[in-house]
Amino acid sequence: MFEPAIAPSGTLLGLLQRGRGDGTLHALAAPRAEALAALDRCVLADPRHDWRVENRSLYYARLYLDLHGGLEAIEAHLFAPEDHLDTEEHRTGLALAVLGHLASYGRHDALLLLRRYAATGTNWAWALDELALRDDDAGLRSLAEPVLARFPQDETGDTELAGVVRDAFEPRPWRLWAEDQRDAVGARVRAAQEHGSFDRWQRQMRPTGPRPGWSVRAVLDWAQEGYERGADLAGPAARCLAAVAGPEDRPELLAAGRDGAPGARAAVLHHLAADRDPAVLDLVEAAADGVHPLDAAAAAAAPGDPYGDVPGAVDRDALHVARAAVTAYLRMTGEDAVARARAWVGRSDPLAAAAGETLAARGEERDAQLVLGALRAAIRAAGPDAPALGALVDGAGRLGIACAAPVLRHVYRETASSQLRGRTARALAATDPSFASGFAVECLWDCEETTREIAAQHAETADVRVAERLRRLAADPAEEVEVQTAVRNRIGPDLQV
Repeated sequence: MFEPAIAPSGTLLGLLQRGRGDGTLHALAAPRAEALAALDRCVLADPRHDWRVENRSLYYARLYLDLHGGLEAIEAHLFAPEDHLDTEEHRTGLALAVLGHLASYGRHDALLLLRRYAATGTNWAWALDELALRDDDAGLRSLAEPVLARFPQDETGDTELAGVVRDAFEPRPWRLWAEDQRDAVGARVRAAQEHGSFDRWQRQMRPTGPRPGWSVRAVLDWAQEGYERGADLAGPAARCLAAVAGPEDRPELLAAGRDGAPGARAAVLHHLAADRDPAVLDLVEAAADGVHPLDAAAAAAAPGDPYGDVPGAVDRDALHVARAAVTAYLRMTGEDAVARARAWVGRSDPLAAAAGETLAARGEERDAQLVLGALRAAIRAAGPDAPALGALVDGAGRLGIACAAPVLRHVYRETASSQLRGRTARALAATDPSFASGFAVECLWDCEETTREIAAQHAETADVRVAERLRRLAADPAEEVEVQTAVRNRIGPDLQV
Protein backbone atom coordinates (compact mmCIF):
# COMPACT_ATOMS: atom_id res chain seq x y z
CA MET A 1 0.00 0.00 0.00
CA PHE A 2 1.15 3.59 -0.70
CA GLU A 3 3.00 5.06 2.29
CA PRO A 4 2.31 8.79 2.72
CA ALA A 5 4.99 11.25 3.78
CA ILE A 6 4.01 12.54 7.24
CA ALA A 7 5.38 15.86 8.48
CA PRO A 8 6.76 16.19 12.04
CA SER A 9 4.14 16.18 14.77
CA GLY A 10 5.08 19.68 15.92
CA THR A 11 4.11 21.33 12.62
CA LEU A 12 0.67 22.46 11.50
CA LEU A 13 0.80 20.11 8.52
CA GLY A 14 1.87 17.19 10.71
CA LEU A 15 -0.98 17.81 13.14
CA LEU A 16 -3.55 18.00 10.36
CA GLN A 17 -2.21 14.91 8.63
CA ARG A 18 -2.57 12.98 11.88
CA GLY A 19 -6.09 14.31 12.42
CA ARG A 20 -5.26 15.58 15.89
CA GLY A 21 -7.54 18.03 17.65
CA ASP A 22 -4.62 20.39 18.05
CA GLY A 23 -4.47 20.51 14.26
CA THR A 24 -7.83 22.26 14.12
CA LEU A 25 -6.97 24.56 17.03
CA HIS A 26 -3.64 25.56 15.48
CA ALA A 27 -5.19 26.03 12.03
CA LEU A 28 -7.81 28.42 13.43
CA ALA A 29 -5.05 30.44 15.11
CA ALA A 30 -2.71 30.45 12.09
CA PRO A 31 -2.87 32.83 9.11
CA ARG A 32 -5.84 31.72 7.03
CA ALA A 33 -3.87 31.25 3.79
CA GLU A 34 -1.31 29.05 5.55
CA ALA A 35 -4.00 26.97 7.21
CA LEU A 36 -5.93 26.47 3.97
CA ALA A 37 -2.75 25.48 2.10
CA ALA A 38 -1.99 22.81 4.69
CA LEU A 39 -5.61 21.62 4.65
CA ASP A 40 -5.65 21.35 0.85
CA ARG A 41 -2.42 19.37 0.92
CA CYS A 42 -3.94 16.85 3.34
CA VAL A 43 -7.10 16.38 1.30
CA LEU A 44 -5.33 16.11 -2.06
CA ALA A 45 -2.66 13.68 -0.79
CA ASP A 46 -4.43 11.31 1.60
CA PRO A 47 -2.15 11.03 4.69
CA ARG A 48 -3.74 7.88 6.11
CA HIS A 49 -1.81 4.62 6.22
CA ASP A 50 -5.09 2.68 6.00
CA TRP A 51 -8.20 4.58 4.85
CA ARG A 52 -10.41 1.61 5.79
CA VAL A 53 -9.94 2.11 9.53
CA GLU A 54 -8.98 5.78 9.88
CA ASN A 55 -11.29 8.78 9.57
CA ARG A 56 -10.36 12.17 8.18
CA SER A 57 -13.17 13.36 5.91
CA LEU A 58 -15.51 14.88 8.52
CA TYR A 59 -12.54 16.40 10.34
CA TYR A 60 -11.31 18.15 7.17
CA ALA A 61 -14.82 19.16 6.09
CA ARG A 62 -15.45 20.85 9.41
CA LEU A 63 -12.19 22.76 9.08
CA TYR A 64 -13.13 23.93 5.57
CA LEU A 65 -16.33 25.32 7.10
CA ASP A 66 -14.54 26.98 9.99
CA LEU A 67 -11.98 28.59 7.65
CA HIS A 68 -14.60 29.47 5.01
CA GLY A 69 -12.39 27.66 2.54
CA GLY A 70 -13.05 27.48 -1.18
CA LEU A 71 -12.97 24.27 -3.19
CA GLU A 72 -10.81 25.39 -6.11
CA ALA A 73 -7.89 23.13 -5.17
CA ILE A 74 -10.17 20.09 -4.84
CA GLU A 75 -11.81 20.87 -8.18
CA ALA A 76 -8.44 21.14 -9.92
CA HIS A 77 -7.35 17.86 -8.36
CA LEU A 78 -10.48 15.94 -9.34
CA PHE A 79 -10.53 17.10 -12.95
CA ALA A 80 -6.79 17.04 -13.63
CA PRO A 81 -5.52 14.91 -16.53
CA GLU A 82 -4.05 12.50 -13.94
CA ASP A 83 -7.59 11.39 -13.13
CA HIS A 84 -7.59 9.34 -16.33
CA LEU A 85 -4.06 8.03 -15.80
CA ASP A 86 -4.13 7.13 -12.10
CA THR A 87 -7.40 5.27 -11.56
CA GLU A 88 -6.73 4.16 -7.97
CA GLU A 89 -9.45 5.17 -5.49
CA HIS A 90 -6.72 6.40 -3.14
CA ARG A 91 -6.06 9.44 -5.35
CA THR A 92 -9.55 10.96 -5.10
CA GLY A 93 -11.44 9.06 -2.40
CA LEU A 94 -10.69 11.40 0.49
CA ALA A 95 -11.51 14.51 -1.56
CA LEU A 96 -14.85 13.02 -2.60
CA ALA A 97 -15.69 12.06 0.98
CA VAL A 98 -14.90 15.59 2.16
CA LEU A 99 -17.20 16.98 -0.54
CA GLY A 100 -19.92 14.62 0.65
CA HIS A 101 -19.74 15.97 4.18
CA LEU A 102 -19.65 19.56 2.93
CA ALA A 103 -22.76 18.85 0.85
CA SER A 104 -24.51 17.54 3.95
CA TYR A 105 -23.66 20.85 5.68
CA GLY A 106 -25.39 22.73 2.85
CA ARG A 107 -22.42 23.61 0.64
CA HIS A 108 -24.09 23.62 -2.79
CA ASP A 109 -20.75 24.04 -4.55
CA ALA A 110 -19.64 20.71 -3.09
CA LEU A 111 -22.83 19.03 -4.32
CA LEU A 112 -22.29 20.38 -7.84
CA LEU A 113 -18.70 19.13 -7.89
CA LEU A 114 -19.85 15.66 -6.85
CA ARG A 115 -22.47 15.59 -9.62
CA ARG A 116 -19.97 16.74 -12.21
CA TYR A 117 -17.38 14.18 -11.13
CA ALA A 118 -19.92 11.35 -11.02
CA ALA A 119 -20.74 12.16 -14.65
CA THR A 120 -17.18 12.46 -15.95
CA GLY A 121 -14.62 11.27 -13.37
CA THR A 122 -12.77 7.98 -13.15
CA ASN A 123 -13.72 7.28 -9.53
CA TRP A 124 -17.37 8.00 -10.35
CA ALA A 125 -18.77 5.15 -8.23
CA TRP A 126 -17.42 6.75 -5.02
CA ALA A 127 -18.93 10.11 -5.98
CA LEU A 128 -22.24 8.40 -6.73
CA ASP A 129 -22.23 6.76 -3.29
CA GLU A 130 -21.71 10.18 -1.68
CA LEU A 131 -24.58 11.62 -3.71
CA ALA A 132 -26.83 8.67 -2.86
CA LEU A 133 -26.72 9.81 0.77
CA ARG A 134 -27.12 13.54 0.16
CA ASP A 135 -28.64 14.43 -3.22
CA ASP A 136 -32.33 14.64 -4.06
CA ASP A 137 -34.10 12.33 -6.50
CA ALA A 138 -33.95 14.84 -9.35
CA GLY A 139 -30.20 15.25 -9.02
CA LEU A 140 -29.64 11.50 -9.03
CA ARG A 141 -31.95 10.94 -11.99
CA SER A 142 -29.97 13.49 -14.03
CA LEU A 143 -26.91 11.24 -13.73
CA ALA A 144 -28.51 8.10 -15.15
CA GLU A 145 -27.56 8.69 -18.78
CA PRO A 146 -23.90 9.76 -18.27
CA VAL A 147 -23.29 6.85 -15.89
CA LEU A 148 -24.92 4.24 -18.14
CA ALA A 149 -23.01 5.63 -21.13
CA ARG A 150 -19.86 4.28 -19.49
CA PHE A 151 -21.00 0.75 -20.34
CA PRO A 152 -21.19 -0.19 -24.04
CA GLN A 153 -24.48 -1.72 -25.12
CA ASP A 154 -22.97 -5.10 -25.92
CA GLU A 155 -22.40 -8.34 -24.03
CA THR A 156 -19.22 -7.13 -22.36
CA GLY A 157 -20.73 -3.80 -21.30
CA ASP A 158 -23.90 -5.42 -19.99
CA THR A 159 -21.86 -7.89 -17.94
CA GLU A 160 -19.77 -5.07 -16.43
CA LEU A 161 -22.91 -3.07 -15.67
CA ALA A 162 -24.50 -6.07 -13.94
CA GLY A 163 -21.43 -6.45 -11.73
CA VAL A 164 -21.44 -2.77 -10.79
CA VAL A 165 -25.15 -2.82 -9.94
CA ARG A 166 -24.78 -6.02 -7.94
CA ASP A 167 -21.84 -4.72 -5.90
CA ALA A 168 -23.03 -1.11 -5.44
CA PHE A 169 -22.37 0.12 -1.90
CA GLU A 170 -25.35 2.47 -2.01
CA PRO A 171 -28.24 1.02 -4.13
CA ARG A 172 -30.49 4.11 -4.07
CA PRO A 173 -29.46 5.57 -7.47
CA TRP A 174 -29.88 2.22 -9.22
CA ARG A 175 -33.33 1.74 -7.70
CA LEU A 176 -34.36 5.18 -8.92
CA TRP A 177 -33.00 4.51 -12.40
CA ALA A 178 -34.78 1.14 -12.54
CA GLU A 179 -38.07 3.06 -12.26
CA ASP A 180 -37.24 5.19 -15.32
CA GLN A 181 -39.69 4.68 -18.18
CA ARG A 182 -37.05 4.96 -20.89
CA ASP A 183 -35.78 1.67 -22.26
CA ALA A 184 -32.23 3.00 -22.45
CA VAL A 185 -32.32 3.65 -18.69
CA GLY A 186 -34.99 1.77 -16.76
CA ALA A 187 -35.09 -1.39 -18.87
CA ARG A 188 -31.33 -1.62 -18.97
CA VAL A 189 -30.90 -1.19 -15.20
CA ARG A 190 -33.63 -3.74 -14.47
CA ALA A 191 -31.93 -6.23 -16.79
CA ALA A 192 -28.63 -5.60 -14.98
CA GLN A 193 -30.29 -6.18 -11.60
CA GLU A 194 -31.71 -9.50 -12.80
CA HIS A 195 -28.36 -10.51 -14.29
CA GLY A 196 -26.57 -9.72 -11.03
CA SER A 197 -29.03 -11.75 -8.98
CA PHE A 198 -28.59 -14.70 -11.36
CA ASP A 199 -24.77 -14.45 -11.09
CA ARG A 200 -25.00 -14.54 -7.29
CA TRP A 201 -27.24 -17.61 -7.42
CA GLN A 202 -24.83 -19.36 -9.80
CA ARG A 203 -21.87 -18.74 -7.48
CA GLN A 204 -23.82 -20.21 -4.58
CA MET A 205 -24.67 -23.29 -6.62
CA ARG A 206 -21.07 -23.86 -7.72
CA PRO A 207 -18.96 -23.69 -4.55
CA THR A 208 -15.25 -24.43 -4.79
CA GLY A 209 -13.05 -26.20 -2.30
CA PRO A 210 -13.72 -29.14 0.02
CA ARG A 211 -16.87 -31.22 -0.32
CA PRO A 212 -18.75 -33.30 2.24
CA GLY A 213 -17.00 -36.61 2.70
CA TRP A 214 -13.46 -35.27 2.37
CA SER A 215 -10.90 -36.90 4.65
CA VAL A 216 -8.33 -35.17 6.83
CA ARG A 217 -5.68 -36.07 4.27
CA ALA A 218 -7.71 -34.54 1.43
CA VAL A 219 -8.09 -31.27 3.36
CA LEU A 220 -4.35 -31.14 4.11
CA ASP A 221 -3.53 -31.81 0.46
CA TRP A 222 -5.89 -28.99 -0.55
CA ALA A 223 -4.18 -26.59 1.87
CA GLN A 224 -0.75 -27.54 0.50
CA GLU A 225 -1.88 -27.15 -3.12
CA GLY A 226 -3.11 -23.65 -2.28
CA TYR A 227 0.23 -22.78 -0.69
CA GLU A 228 2.14 -23.99 -3.75
CA ARG A 229 0.14 -21.71 -6.04
CA GLY A 230 0.50 -18.72 -3.70
CA ALA A 231 -2.86 -18.89 -1.87
CA ASP A 232 -2.91 -19.09 1.92
CA LEU A 233 -5.72 -21.54 2.73
CA ALA A 234 -4.69 -22.22 6.33
CA GLY A 235 -7.79 -20.58 7.81
CA PRO A 236 -10.38 -22.19 5.51
CA ALA A 237 -8.62 -25.55 5.76
CA ALA A 238 -8.65 -25.34 9.56
CA ARG A 239 -12.41 -24.80 9.50
CA CYS A 240 -12.76 -27.82 7.23
CA LEU A 241 -10.66 -29.90 9.63
CA ALA A 242 -13.00 -28.91 12.46
CA ALA A 243 -15.83 -30.49 10.44
CA VAL A 244 -14.11 -33.70 9.30
CA ALA A 245 -11.49 -34.55 11.96
CA GLY A 246 -12.29 -36.89 14.83
CA PRO A 247 -10.30 -38.17 17.86
CA GLU A 248 -8.86 -40.97 15.74
CA ASP A 249 -7.24 -38.39 13.42
CA ARG A 250 -5.21 -36.68 16.16
CA PRO A 251 -1.98 -38.66 15.58
CA GLU A 252 -2.03 -37.73 11.88
CA LEU A 253 -2.70 -34.09 12.72
CA LEU A 254 0.10 -33.93 15.29
CA ALA A 255 2.52 -35.47 12.81
CA ALA A 256 1.53 -32.93 10.15
CA GLY A 257 1.85 -30.12 12.70
CA ARG A 258 5.41 -31.19 13.49
CA ASP A 259 6.84 -32.22 10.14
CA GLY A 260 4.19 -31.72 7.45
CA ALA A 261 4.41 -29.68 4.27
CA PRO A 262 4.19 -25.93 5.01
CA GLY A 263 0.64 -25.38 3.74
CA ALA A 264 -0.71 -28.42 5.58
CA ARG A 265 1.30 -27.64 8.71
CA ALA A 266 -0.07 -24.10 8.88
CA ALA A 267 -3.64 -25.43 8.57
CA VAL A 268 -3.06 -27.95 11.36
CA LEU A 269 -1.65 -25.28 13.70
CA HIS A 270 -4.75 -23.12 13.18
CA HIS A 271 -7.03 -26.11 13.76
CA LEU A 272 -5.28 -27.35 16.91
CA ALA A 273 -5.14 -23.84 18.37
CA ALA A 274 -8.88 -23.38 17.82
CA ASP A 275 -9.46 -26.82 19.34
CA ARG A 276 -7.21 -25.97 22.33
CA ASP A 277 -5.26 -29.17 21.89
CA PRO A 278 -2.75 -29.59 24.76
CA ALA A 279 0.11 -30.17 22.31
CA VAL A 280 -0.40 -27.08 20.20
CA LEU A 281 1.73 -24.69 22.27
CA ASP A 282 4.76 -26.93 21.85
CA LEU A 283 4.08 -27.07 18.11
CA VAL A 284 3.82 -23.27 17.98
CA GLU A 285 7.14 -22.91 19.76
CA ALA A 286 8.79 -25.45 17.45
CA ALA A 287 7.49 -23.57 14.41
CA ALA A 288 8.96 -20.30 15.72
CA ASP A 289 12.25 -22.01 16.56
CA GLY A 290 12.44 -23.33 12.99
CA VAL A 291 13.19 -19.85 11.64
CA HIS A 292 16.82 -18.79 11.34
CA PRO A 293 17.70 -16.38 14.20
CA LEU A 294 18.67 -13.59 11.79
CA ASP A 295 15.39 -13.94 9.94
CA ALA A 296 13.50 -14.00 13.23
CA ALA A 297 15.23 -10.83 14.42
CA ALA A 298 14.49 -9.08 11.12
CA ALA A 299 10.84 -10.12 11.35
CA ALA A 300 10.60 -8.81 14.90
CA ALA A 301 11.84 -5.40 13.78
CA ALA A 302 9.90 -5.19 10.51
CA PRO A 303 6.50 -3.47 10.26
CA GLY A 304 3.44 -5.39 9.14
CA ASP A 305 2.34 -8.94 9.80
CA PRO A 306 4.63 -11.28 11.79
CA TYR A 307 7.11 -12.90 9.41
CA GLY A 308 5.21 -11.18 6.59
CA ASP A 309 8.15 -9.92 4.54
CA VAL A 310 11.68 -10.44 5.78
CA PRO A 311 14.34 -9.11 3.40
CA GLY A 312 17.01 -11.69 2.66
CA ALA A 313 15.15 -14.58 4.22
CA VAL A 314 16.19 -17.96 2.87
CA ASP A 315 13.65 -20.46 4.17
CA ARG A 316 10.27 -19.10 3.06
CA ASP A 317 8.55 -22.35 4.04
CA ALA A 318 9.72 -21.96 7.64
CA LEU A 319 8.63 -18.32 7.66
CA HIS A 320 5.16 -19.27 6.41
CA VAL A 321 4.73 -21.89 9.13
CA ALA A 322 6.05 -19.55 11.83
CA ARG A 323 3.68 -16.81 10.74
CA ALA A 324 0.75 -19.23 10.89
CA ALA A 325 1.88 -20.38 14.34
CA VAL A 326 2.00 -16.83 15.72
CA THR A 327 -1.37 -15.95 14.18
CA ALA A 328 -2.95 -19.13 15.57
CA TYR A 329 -1.48 -18.49 19.02
CA LEU A 330 -2.86 -14.95 19.13
CA ARG A 331 -6.36 -16.39 18.82
CA MET A 332 -5.98 -18.66 21.85
CA THR A 333 -7.72 -17.51 25.02
CA GLY A 334 -7.00 -20.19 27.62
CA GLU A 335 -4.94 -19.88 30.78
CA ASP A 336 -2.32 -22.19 29.27
CA ALA A 337 -1.70 -19.62 26.51
CA VAL A 338 -1.26 -16.86 29.11
CA ALA A 339 1.11 -18.98 31.16
CA ARG A 340 3.23 -19.76 28.11
CA ALA A 341 3.27 -16.04 27.20
CA ARG A 342 5.16 -15.30 30.40
CA ALA A 343 7.93 -17.60 29.21
CA TRP A 344 7.94 -16.35 25.62
CA VAL A 345 7.78 -12.59 26.18
CA GLY A 346 11.56 -12.39 26.60
CA ARG A 347 12.30 -13.81 23.14
CA SER A 348 13.51 -11.62 20.28
CA ASP A 349 11.13 -12.68 17.51
CA PRO A 350 7.45 -12.15 16.58
CA LEU A 351 6.43 -14.86 19.04
CA ALA A 352 7.65 -12.54 21.81
CA ALA A 353 5.47 -9.74 20.43
CA ALA A 354 2.52 -12.14 20.33
CA ALA A 355 3.21 -13.11 23.94
CA GLY A 356 3.18 -9.43 24.92
CA GLU A 357 -0.16 -8.94 23.17
CA THR A 358 -1.58 -11.98 24.96
CA LEU A 359 -0.51 -10.66 28.35
CA ALA A 360 -1.86 -7.23 27.49
CA ALA A 361 -5.26 -8.70 26.63
CA ARG A 362 -5.58 -11.45 29.25
CA GLY A 363 -2.77 -11.05 31.76
CA GLU A 364 -3.09 -10.24 35.45
CA GLU A 365 -1.80 -7.38 37.57
CA ARG A 366 1.45 -9.29 38.14
CA ASP A 367 2.09 -9.09 34.40
CA ALA A 368 2.09 -5.27 34.34
CA GLN A 369 5.88 -4.94 34.09
CA LEU A 370 6.03 -7.55 31.32
CA VAL A 371 3.41 -5.62 29.33
CA LEU A 372 5.25 -2.34 29.91
CA GLY A 373 8.49 -3.96 28.76
CA ALA A 374 6.79 -5.27 25.63
CA LEU A 375 5.36 -1.80 24.96
CA ARG A 376 8.78 -0.18 25.21
CA ALA A 377 10.38 -2.92 23.11
CA ALA A 378 7.82 -2.47 20.34
CA ILE A 379 8.48 1.27 20.18
CA ARG A 380 12.24 0.77 20.15
CA ALA A 381 12.00 -1.81 17.37
CA ALA A 382 9.42 -0.24 15.06
CA GLY A 383 8.61 3.25 16.37
CA PRO A 384 5.27 4.81 17.39
CA ASP A 385 3.38 3.07 14.57
CA ALA A 386 4.45 -0.51 15.40
CA PRO A 387 1.65 -2.97 14.54
CA ALA A 388 1.65 -4.48 18.04
CA LEU A 389 1.12 -1.17 19.83
CA GLY A 390 -2.67 -1.21 19.65
CA ALA A 391 -3.01 -4.30 21.84
CA LEU A 392 -0.20 -3.16 24.15
CA VAL A 393 -1.63 0.30 24.85
CA ASP A 394 -5.00 -1.33 25.46
CA GLY A 395 -3.29 -3.60 27.97
CA ALA A 396 -1.59 -0.69 29.70
CA GLY A 397 -4.99 0.91 30.18
CA ARG A 398 -6.71 -2.33 31.20
CA LEU A 399 -4.07 -3.07 33.83
CA GLY A 400 -3.89 0.58 34.95
CA ILE A 401 -0.10 0.81 34.55
CA ALA A 402 0.45 4.35 35.83
CA CYS A 403 4.18 4.37 35.04
CA ALA A 404 3.30 3.72 31.37
CA ALA A 405 1.82 7.23 31.03
CA PRO A 406 5.02 8.87 29.67
CA VAL A 407 5.35 6.17 27.01
CA LEU A 408 1.67 6.48 26.14
CA ARG A 409 1.97 10.26 25.81
CA HIS A 410 4.84 9.74 23.37
CA VAL A 411 2.74 7.35 21.26
CA TYR A 412 -0.19 9.79 21.35
CA ARG A 413 1.92 12.68 20.05
CA GLU A 414 3.94 10.85 17.41
CA THR A 415 1.80 8.13 15.85
CA ALA A 416 0.48 8.79 12.37
CA SER A 417 -2.44 6.42 13.00
CA SER A 418 -5.53 8.16 14.31
CA GLN A 419 -6.97 4.80 15.33
CA LEU A 420 -3.93 4.02 17.50
CA ARG A 421 -4.05 7.53 18.95
CA GLY A 422 -7.64 6.95 20.02
CA ARG A 423 -6.75 3.69 21.74
CA THR A 424 -3.87 5.49 23.43
CA ALA A 425 -6.22 8.24 24.62
CA ARG A 426 -8.41 5.59 26.24
CA ALA A 427 -5.35 4.14 27.98
CA LEU A 428 -4.25 7.58 29.15
CA ALA A 429 -7.69 8.19 30.63
CA ALA A 430 -7.06 5.16 32.85
CA THR A 431 -3.42 5.85 33.72
CA ASP A 432 -2.67 9.59 33.51
CA PRO A 433 -4.22 11.99 36.08
CA SER A 434 -3.42 14.95 33.80
CA PHE A 435 -5.42 13.54 30.87
CA ALA A 436 -8.67 15.36 31.71
CA SER A 437 -7.09 18.79 31.61
CA GLY A 438 -4.55 17.98 28.89
CA PHE A 439 -5.00 15.71 25.90
CA ALA A 440 -8.70 15.16 26.59
CA VAL A 441 -9.41 18.80 25.71
CA GLU A 442 -7.83 18.61 22.26
CA CYS A 443 -9.45 15.21 21.69
CA LEU A 444 -12.81 16.98 21.44
CA TRP A 445 -11.64 18.12 17.96
CA ASP A 446 -10.07 14.78 16.99
CA CYS A 447 -10.86 13.14 13.64
CA GLU A 448 -11.99 9.83 15.22
CA GLU A 449 -15.46 9.68 16.72
CA THR A 450 -14.36 7.15 19.37
CA THR A 451 -11.66 9.58 20.50
CA ARG A 452 -14.17 12.45 20.66
CA GLU A 453 -16.42 10.19 22.73
CA ILE A 454 -13.61 9.55 25.23
CA ALA A 455 -12.93 13.28 25.38
CA ALA A 456 -16.60 14.07 25.99
CA GLN A 457 -16.53 11.71 28.95
CA HIS A 458 -13.32 13.03 30.53
CA ALA A 459 -12.47 16.58 29.41
CA GLU A 460 -12.25 19.08 32.26
CA THR A 461 -15.23 21.39 31.96
CA ALA A 462 -13.48 24.22 33.80
CA ASP A 463 -11.78 24.95 30.47
CA VAL A 464 -14.02 27.42 28.61
CA ARG A 465 -13.18 25.78 25.28
CA VAL A 466 -14.66 22.50 26.52
CA ALA A 467 -18.09 23.89 27.31
CA GLU A 468 -18.41 25.59 23.93
CA ARG A 469 -17.14 22.54 22.04
CA LEU A 470 -19.55 20.20 23.83
CA ARG A 471 -22.45 22.46 22.88
CA ARG A 472 -21.36 22.50 19.25
CA LEU A 473 -21.01 18.71 19.10
CA ALA A 474 -24.44 18.29 20.65
CA ALA A 475 -25.99 20.46 17.92
CA ASP A 476 -24.06 19.07 14.95
CA PRO A 477 -26.28 16.74 12.86
CA ALA A 478 -23.20 15.07 11.35
CA GLU A 479 -21.88 13.97 14.76
CA GLU A 480 -22.08 10.30 15.73
CA VAL A 481 -24.82 9.22 18.12
CA GLU A 482 -22.34 7.78 20.63
CA VAL A 483 -20.49 11.08 20.84
CA GLN A 484 -23.67 13.07 21.31
CA THR A 485 -24.83 10.66 24.01
CA ALA A 486 -21.58 11.21 25.90
CA VAL A 487 -21.93 14.95 25.42
CA ARG A 488 -25.49 14.98 26.78
CA ASN A 489 -24.36 13.00 29.80
CA ARG A 490 -21.79 15.71 30.54
CA ILE A 491 -24.07 18.61 29.74
CA GLY A 492 -26.70 17.34 32.20
CA PRO A 493 -24.81 17.48 35.51
CA ASP A 494 -21.95 19.81 34.56
CA LEU A 495 -23.12 22.34 32.01
CA GLN A 496 -26.10 24.39 31.03
CA VAL A 497 -26.83 24.65 27.29
